[in-house]
Amino acid sequence: MSKEQKSSRQQVYTLLVEIGRKDGDGLPEKATGAALMVYASGVDEAEAVRETVAILKQADTAPLDVSGYGTLAEREAEGHDITDEERHLMQRARDENAVIVAQVTPFFD
Repeated sequence: MSKEQKSSRQQVYTLLVEIGRKDGDGLPEKATGAALMVYASGVDEAEAVRETVAILKQADTAPLDVSGYGTLAEREAEGHDITDEERHLMQRARDENAVIVAQVTPFFD
């Protein structure tokens, strides 16, 4: 299968990933964890989740839970308000076959 055929099957999924603490994770000192808004490409949501978790583990974070919010089309069908910036990041994730962390929200007790 050519790269062009494979990339045409790729979709971008919006994921919310909760991470715990781990040495070297880059979170603020008093944070207990964080939520990451992620745009990840994959042929299906399961692949996007697997790739995201693998990359986050390589980046010295401790993924605990992943919630999927679907593709751009699925989110639009549900009436989500999607900004131009989000659309740009989703397109970049698709073009680069990548996982893009769009937002990090640390948790504090």
